[in-house]
Amino acid sequence: MIKHPIRMHTQIVEILSAEELRRTITRLASQVIEQSGDLSKLVLIGIYTRGATLARQLGYQIELLEQVSVPVGAIDVTFYRDDLDQIGVRTPAKTHIPCDLSGKTVVLVDDVIYKGRTIRAALNAVTEYGRPQVIRLLILVDRGHRELPIRPDFTGKQLPTATEEQVKVYLQDVDGRDAVELIKVLTSES
Repeated sequence: MIKHPIRMHTQIVEILSAEELRRTITRLASQVIEQSGDLSKLVLIGIYTRGATLARQLGYQIELLEQVSVPVGAIDVTFYRDDLDQIGVRTPAKTHIPCDLSGKTVVLVDDVIYKGRTIRAALNAVTEYGRPQVIRLLILVDRGHRELPIRPDFTGKQLPTATEEQVKVYLQDVDGRDAVELIKVLTSES
């Protein structure tokens, strides 16, 4: 019996175009405004890297819609993770929290949620900067497969995926373009 080698290749599927991404951010900003009530208590905290960029974009959009400047910060959760042995060595980014978070409505912002471990780490990190009245979670893409009981309050796109697939978010400020793509791994016998 002759065994044929299995070849693997990828297929890239665009999930959100630049225009769809822009509209999604506008919709998410509107939802945050609606559910936050007193915008003077609102603080956006993005999780490095793309979550920080998204938080800035949301802050800008909220200011356009409501003429209110919302404090925006960024947090690096590297040292709060419980899976450092699996993700490898990383150089931590600089955390910037714009104010004491006590009594605030904090919206944690990230690009993709998968197992939930990054968000668990972010929750631990945020509590070092005060005791927020409430912490909400805003995610651009929820791809499922949670290992922890964490659920976003605001979701840009629900995208069921297979575990071997990847979701890539590209943002102009970081990557030079705006898009969300699903990378599928395909196998075939040669």
